[in-house]
Amino acid sequence: MADTADRASELIEERMAQALAGRGGPAGESETHCVECEDEIPERRRALGGVTRCVDCQGIFEARGR
Repeated sequence: MADTADRASELIEERMAQALAGRGGPAGESETHCVECEDEIPERRRALGGVTRCVDCQGIFEARGR
């Protein structure tokens, strides 16, 4: 099950990176820890810039339409 969840997280991260690359991405530094769950945000994700949530919390946030 962890492999499926890990792969899903990777896909979400890749799609977010692609979407952000197409519009220039958010400005500013990324948080080191998620503002929702306080888990550490991986360096690869923080490199996108302006990241404030881990992949899981970002997915929830987007699913809520906010």
